[in-house]
Amino acid sequence: MEVEARLGDGAQRVDLAPLADHVRFACAQVGVERATVGLVVISPHEMAAINGEHRGEPEPTDVLSFPVDGPEARDWPADGPPPELGDILICPEAAEEPLTTLAVHGLLHLVGYDHEVDDGEMLVLQDDIVHAASAS
Repeated sequence: MEVEARLGDGAQRVDLAPLADHVRFACAQVGVERATVGLVVISPHEMAAINGEHRGEPEPTDVLSFPVDGPEARDWPADGPPPELGDILICPEAAEEPLTTLAVHGLLHLVGYDHEVDDGEMLVLQDDIVHAASAS
């Protein structure tokens, strides 16, 4: 499991290691053992531009996810290159929750969960994963 974590231009400096650790832990919890994930902490300006382009809301938001191989990663052939789940973008200045929670939230979106249509299943799983990761 590889998490390619970095700070974007002008982003608030944060410790990326706990975010990457939570993403790896969440992957294991949802059955994705082999994959790559991009994790980028970005500035409010950059988040507003991306949010405006993709969601029509030109203001910063806390987290956005952009899947590539997404849910198919759970059934990815073992003999090929690892799947690319996609990218998680986090804006600390817009965050109302811990950044580790947002990292897990973004990962769950990458593997196909959607809290807007699943009657709260994703958010319960998110909380379970965050608590389990904190206890380990």
